[in-house]
Amino acid sequence: MDIQSKQLITFLYRWRKPLVIIPLVAAVVAAVASMPVFIKPLYTSTVVVFPATTNSPSKALLPQTSYQDQDFLEFGAEEQAEQFLQILHSDAIFDSISHRYNLMSHYDIDSSSRYKRYYLREEFNDKFSFKRTQFMSVEIAVQDVDPQLAADMANEVSDLADRSKSRIQRTRARIGLSIVNKEYSNLHQMILDMEEEMVVIRFKGVHDYENQSMVITEQLAMAIAASAKQSVINELHGMLDTLAKYGSRYVSLRDELRLMKEEEVKMRTKLSQVKMDATQVLPATFSVNRAVPSDKKSYPVRWLVLLLAAIASFVATLLSILISTTWKDLRSELGK
Repeated sequence: MDIQSKQLITFLYRWRKPLVIIPLVAAVVAAVASMPVFIKPLYTSTVVVFPATTNSPSKALLPQTSYQDQDFLEFGAEEQAEQFLQILHSDAIFDSISHRYNLMSHYDIDSSSRYKRYYLREEFNDKFSFKRTQFMSVEIAVQDVDPQLAADMANEVSDLADRSKSRIQRTRARIGLSIVNKEYSNLHQMILDMEEEMVVIRFKGVHDYENQSMVITEQLAMAIAASAKQSVINELHGMLDTLAKYGSRYVSLRDELRLMKEEEVKMRTKLSQVKMDATQVLPATFSVNRAVPSDKKSYPVRWLVLLLAAIASFVATLLSILISTTWKDLRSELGK
């Protein structure tokens, strides 16, 4: 054993009484100070949820080629978890919970203070915890002096976040519904107008331009070859003139109507999808467990308080003794 080690052991032995008694006293004081009379115990309740890949009813339930590989029963990945965390940290959740449970009064915050919202937010951030787990789920933990209230608030936060995400998406879907509905109405009206024009052209004798023109041309050639009456030839000429006058418009309307009706079918499908998203709701999360009242306090951890108090007092006592003895040695040396 070297000289320094012997000196250290000798030093600790010399001051053994204060180094033992003071940490013990500090531990006793900490034990008394951490009693429920002085520090209100806090109870923690936890909710664990998995964000869904999608909560769009149309994407989840209606057949769509672009979403065939998307399973609405599948748990969301990192992106969905981060989105859900962003909603949990939003002012909408904070304001709703604060108002519903009157947290201003519950946390004894002066409602007349100009910084009341700041103090309330600080208490909220201290008592409410939101984090992503390694399995891509989201954990919502709430601490409170009332275990039942902690469980109620944890469950309410989970439900509020779910509803908030659905509400945000439904708001956007309603705007989309209005746009698609307007476009569908315009397209449908255009088709009706074109069909009315087709009816007018049909009344003029144009029903199938290609076949009619071929048949009438053959009949005219046969009439001329057979030296038919001039009235018959003139009638056939008139029919060809009618086809020449309205035929191109008929063909244009017919082809355009075919394309527009195909577009109308697509638009009607999209309208059904957007209408479902705007009116129906699917949960945005899968609940792993609901919060229940805790039967054991989570704060303060008394053994940890006692240990830290004892260690801190031991270190403080040791430093005080070292400083005191060093100072005495210095004074004695300077006095010489």
